[in-house]
Amino acid sequence: MSTTQAATKTIANVIAGEERPAVSGDTIEKYAPATGELLSLVARSGREDVDAAITAAAAAQPAWGGETPAARGAILRRVAQLLERDADEIAAIVAAETGKSPKDALGETGAAIEQGYFQAGEGRRLYGKTMPSAVPNRQNLVVRQPLGVAGLIIAANTPIANVAWKVFPALVCGNAAVLKASENTPETALAFARLAAEAGLPAGVLNVIQGLGPEAGQPLVEDPRVAVVSFTGSTAVGRMIARVAGERLAKVALELGGKNPLVVCDDADLEKAAEAVALSAYSNAGQRCAAGSRIIVFDSVYDEFKRLLLERTEAQRVGPNDEDDFGPVINERQLEHMLRRVREAREQGATVLAGGERLPRDGYFMAPTLIEGSDALSASELFGPITTLHRVRGFDEAIALANDSPYGLTAAIWTNSVHRGQEFVARISSGVAAVNGPTYGSEPHMPFGGVRDSGTGWREPGTEAIEIYTDLKTVYVNHDPGRV
Repeated sequence: MSTTQAATKTIANVIAGEERPAVSGDTIEKYAPATGELLSLVARSGREDVDAAITAAAAAQPAWGGETPAARGAILRRVAQLLERDADEIAAIVAAETGKSPKDALGETGAAIEQGYFQAGEGRRLYGKTMPSAVPNRQNLVVRQPLGVAGLIIAANTPIANVAWKVFPALVCGNAAVLKASENTPETALAFARLAAEAGLPAGVLNVIQGLGPEAGQPLVEDPRVAVVSFTGSTAVGRMIARVAGERLAKVALELGGKNPLVVCDDADLEKAAEAVALSAYSNAGQRCAAGSRIIVFDSVYDEFKRLLLERTEAQRVGPNDEDDFGPVINERQLEHMLRRVREAREQGATVLAGGERLPRDGYFMAPTLIEGSDALSASELFGPITTLHRVRGFDEAIALANDSPYGLTAAIWTNSVHRGQEFVARISSGVAAVNGPTYGSEPHMPFGGVRDSGTGWREPGTEAIEIYTDLKTVYVNHDPGRV
């Protein structure tokens, strides 16, 4: 081991309440996106590590599931309180692992805290229902029951928020969890697990597995003891998970990619619309499944809007500090992929109006990129600060183009007409729609998810998340009035 490696912290798994290295002893090098320097060594888990985590979760789940939902909620509320107490420290980890600014990392941590408080409250709202019976002297009701072991696989783009979105609802419903952290943000998941233990969460109820998807995620998806798999990530990986877990009839919740349209009408406030597009396209370095990556503009205002958006694109400040608009992408491989796709689009006749290149500095920074005339880029998710411009003649053509995508996650329209706004919401094929807003920005108490290639129809977070992490049990209670 080199001197640099010897001085670098190692990020471990958490299994049955213990922090453990991978059984193999192998590690993965994690580099800081803002500098390109080695940040940590991460446990490179394999099937044996995953098996141990699932075994721990299966052993802990019956007692945890036997607690009242209110008691589970009380512990999770304490986790949220500790997140709030240590918000600055958690945000510092998020900033280091993602390269985003301290301000943005703290905002993301705040969202995780709010998610924790909301889902902890589900311990008092874990509703069922009662219904009248056609049979005399019988009561009909439906109650919720935990599934067992939940396999949770998250992405790196908003790491602490992603942990909160899955862990809090999975646990309040009475499941034990194995969280497969992103190899790009491993310490964030470890820090959360430490706070959960401090809050009094029993050992084994939350286990964290580090490592690569094929080596650590795949065994989690395959294991018959994992009753539900919840995954946030690419559509290609989501398809594999649906196939593998579906083969054994596991419940599968997928929140996948997006290629989200934002329509600018001829009656829109163009200045405000341009601001919303810039935020949708470039904030968080475009690393949002809800990023605005297809901008559809009415012909009569196209040239003026292009000028406004180009101004805002060229004015973007790129860097890891609070005065910057967005930071680096998550790793070198992702950056090279985006640069290659832009080169291919240019070779195929697209016009790169701004950006398209790597910025000349340490770290994984890409210039904000605005492209005109690329059908190829408008059809696939890039997960970076890249957006495409499209000209349409009017409203019907805009709707048709917005829906002409395999994805259906989020969408937005800018218009001063309530009629256009309402018609857009009715006709757009998406899981989330906004009028006069950006394509992102869902709140923690609201359901989020998409249709078609953007997901399988389940929704996280909101109260709808309990549908993922519980099964229904129909109960019939008969009584005899003569024995009163």
